Amino acid sequence: MRIFMVMILMAGLAGCQSLGVKPWERDLLAKDTMVPGKANGLDDAFDDHIYFSKEGSSGGRGFGGGGCGCN
Repeated sequence: MRIFMVMILMAGLAGCQSLGVKPWERDLLAKDTMVPGKANGLDDAFDDHIYFSKEGSSGGRGFGGGGCGCN
């Protein structure tokens, strides 16, 4: 019984040894398109269009607007 418990404990510890992302696995996450907030100008304009269409406002994000955004 004791040997069985030790084997279960060792198997449980072995399952936790590969935590984290290795440097060679980070290549897709390191691309500029995957970095939040580093979009190009076209993406920013598209995001603003969606935001202001839903808000029914115009101008900066701090500008107060109203309406439902319907056309």
